[in-house]
Amino acid sequence: MKKCFLVPFIFCAGLMVMALPAGAQQYIVGEGDVLKITIYNEDDLQQTVRVDGDGAIVVSFLGKVPVKGLTVTQVSEKLAKLYADGYLVEPQVSVFIEDFKSQKATILGQVAKPGLYEIRQHTSFLEFISTAGGLTPDAGGVAVIKRKHGASEKEQVINVDLKQLIEKGDAALNIPIEPGDNIYIQKAQMVYVTGEIKKPGVYKCEDDITVIKVITLAGGFTEKAATTRVKIIRKSAGAEQVLENIKMDYIVQQDDVVFVPESFF
Repeated sequence: MKKCFLVPFIFCAGLMVMALPAGAQQYIVGEGDVLKITIYNEDDLQQTVRVDGDGAIVVSFLGKVPVKGLTVTQVSEKLAKLYADGYLVEPQVSVFIEDFKSQKATILGQVAKPGLYEIRQHTSFLEFISTAGGLTPDAGGVAVIKRKHGASEKEQVINVDLKQLIEKGDAALNIPIEPGDNIYIQKAQMVYVTGEIKKPGVYKCEDDITVIKVITLAGGFTEKAATTRVKIIRKSAGAEQVLENIKMDYIVQQDDVVFVPESFF
């Protein structure tokens, strides 16, 4: 290690910080992050440190250095100035994030593995869903992201159209996930189809779906179906209502039971 005394020709502009990728420069370090510190031509000062609960790191010769709330670039600059103060001449310091631990977001609802997950810089919405195991078959067409900004923690609500994003590939909806985001994947509206139908079962009821579309999803009528006497059983305010002789363009609602009776002839 090249130790030296301060001399007059050492000036602030002489401190050098190694260039970092644009995204990493603005990452704000926090508790649990693991930082790799290297100094050009000072191999014995290369070290890997973890940000402790106080938001500080313990660095060779410098001891405990507070870094909470600083970007990666600011940490590099701070270490360079500290090492230049009686230890090194024009230190070229670079800091990289080896393990991201402080930045987390929550995802709940219709994903395979709901929970709290760490995020890296520029983690996209689809990448975060993938981290949570992907969408379940019952996932609806909308995701809700609740995000807090500033000291006032004013909440922003962002709705993401999953159909537009996933099926139509609208990349503008694949927004970056930010630390502290709470994401909820809504359950799809479901409709039940039974009776003289080829594939009775439960089907998604999205985008004002009609009776004929639901029946088509269920494989269509059987040969015994009374196609003009379709019924809908609907629960409203705790009571069950039976709607008779429903037309094919009738809009079904969530949790409706579409019943196709058998023809008498």
